[in-house]
Amino acid sequence: MAQKESSFLNMVVTLTIVALVAATVLGFVHDLTKADIELAKKVAQEKAIKSVLPPFDSLGESWKTLPADGADSLEFFPAFDAEQKLVGVAVKTYTKNGFSGLITLMAGISADGNISGYEVLEHKETPGLGSKMDVWFKDESKPSQNIIGKNPVTSNLEVTKDGGEVDAITASTITSRAFLEAIKRAYNTYKEAADQQEATAKADSNKKGGQS
Repeated sequence: MAQKESSFLNMVVTLTIVALVAATVLGFVHDLTKADIELAKKVAQEKAIKSVLPPFDSLGESWKTLPADGADSLEFFPAFDAEQKLVGVAVKTYTKNGFSGLITLMAGISADGNISGYEVLEHKETPGLGSKMDVWFKDESKPSQNIIGKNPVTSNLEVTKDGGEVDAITASTITSRAFLEAIKRAYNTYKEAADQQEATAKADSNKKGGQS
C-alpha cells in the first residue's frame, strides 16, 4: 500500500514539474515573439492602408470613434498629399455578423466619398466560399459585384437578394451581407465624424465673426 501511495505521489510531483516547466517555456516564447508579432501586425496594417487609398505622401494622426451601430470603436487613418490636402481616409472597420463571426477590414474612402479599396485583415469564413470576399467585391470585370469607386450615398450597397445592387458571393449571402455592413459602418461613421467637424468649424467661424 505504501508503495502505491509513493508511486502516485511521485507521479503527481512529476506532472506538476512538467506543467510548470511547460508554462515557463510558453511564457518565455510568448515574450520572445510578442515584439515580432506586433511588428508584423503593424507592417500588415501599413501595407493595407497604402493598398486601399489613392497615392498619398503622408499619414496624419489616427483617431478612434465609436460607431452608432456597434460596440467597438473604428480606427481612422487620414492621408494627405504633398500640399497637405486630404487624399482619403483608411478605416479599420468590422462586423460580427459573418458566417463564422468577426470579420475585420481596412476600407478606403477617397476625398470625394467613394470607396477606394479594401483589404480583409481577419476572418474565419469558409475557405472557397465566404473567404472569396478578399477579391470578390473588387473584381473590375464584374461591375455588379465590384464596390470600388461607388459612393454609399448614391449606390445601394446591399446584396441584390435584399433589394440592393451588389451581387453576393455565390452560396455565401451571410458573409456578403456582413462584409457590406462593415463597409457601410466605416463610411457612415466617417461621414458623421466629418459632418460634426465641419459643423464645429462653422460654429467657431461664426463665433469669431460675431466678435469682430
